[in-house]
Amino acid sequence: MSNQIPKPTVPAPDIVRCAYMDLVVTDLAKSRAFYVDVLGLHVTEEDENVIYLRAFEEFIHHNLVLRKGPIAAVAAFAYRVKSPAEVDAAEAYYQELGCRTERRTGGFTKGIGDSVRVEDPLGFPYEFFSETEHVERLTQRYDIYNAGELVRLDHFNQVTPDVPRGRKYLEDLGFRVSEDIKDSDGVTYAAWLHRKQTVHDTALTGGDGPRMHHMAFATHEKHNIIQICDKMGALRISDRIERGPGRHGVSNAFYLYILDPDGHRVEIYTQDYYTGDPDNPTISWDVHDNQRRDWWGNPVVASWYSEASPVLDLDGNPQPVIARTDSSEMAVTIGADGFSFTREPGEERGFKVGSQL
Repeated sequence: MSNQIPKPTVPAPDIVRCAYMDLVVTDLAKSRAFYVDVLGLHVTEEDENVIYLRAFEEFIHHNLVLRKGPIAAVAAFAYRVKSPAEVDAAEAYYQELGCRTERRTGGFTKGIGDSVRVEDPLGFPYEFFSETEHVERLTQRYDIYNAGELVRLDHFNQVTPDVPRGRKYLEDLGFRVSEDIKDSDGVTYAAWLHRKQTVHDTALTGGDGPRMHHMAFATHEKHNIIQICDKMGALRISDRIERGPGRHGVSNAFYLYILDPDGHRVEIYTQDYYTGDPDNPTISWDVHDNQRRDWWGNPVVASWYSEASPVLDLDGNPQPVIARTDSSEMAVTIGADGFSFTREPGEERGFKVGSQL
């Protein structure tokens, strides 16, 4: 493990939740067709270079920015903080860490006020803002509600070569761990961390990074996810379904992973659980347990472990990717997902002789 990131002496910003992703795409028309026509996100504003989208229940200006650019990448993982003073706190916090910061009182995107963007110690572009333009919350617009409606931005997932280092940094920043994956030596391979009262606002997955593994939007029910699969099949784009549908062990959520026209991974997600109590316990999974990633025991395709989106520095250049050099989940297990066991040795579960269905 590399050197730990020191905790600053100044207070961490009070983060409310993950709020939006600033995503660079290479073909704006194709991306619009995917996110609006297929997934049903709602357009707040758009022009020839950028589209601002939001989910059904959102009242802030946007949850996703599609920005035309030369390389498909992530420009910012944006978090809302509790007050304008917390933007100051974020700037001071990262400056003490020695990170590069940039402040814009008019925001980096339309509809967002005073903001600070940073190149964080893991190499990710984070943004912190409080002030935002309010738009119509569509919660009762059932006249435009579709069968696969995306209702909220739920979380991000980040790939980093040193998960324990990243975990400590995010815990110092005020995130709490809901679940993790460890081996018998206690080494953390992945961690799910939250600020809002769900399983996560972001997660850390071990691998070559910094890269963005996926962003996730929530639906109300499982049938919304199944409708998205049916729609993609009808449109003859089922080859963009990478994984699922299925149910995770970690988070207990029903999931689907799909790829946008640039290969950015999007998870559609529903039915995780409440984590808001101060003594909410952390659930740890064995790295060899084949039900941690898929509760039904289905294999996970290799691309899900190896492919991810680049992230940009504050000048818009791709961050160098650092290879993971320590023992990885891929190395210590077998196959794409490395299934080792469903029941631990000696554990008796399932149907007994003479039981009735």
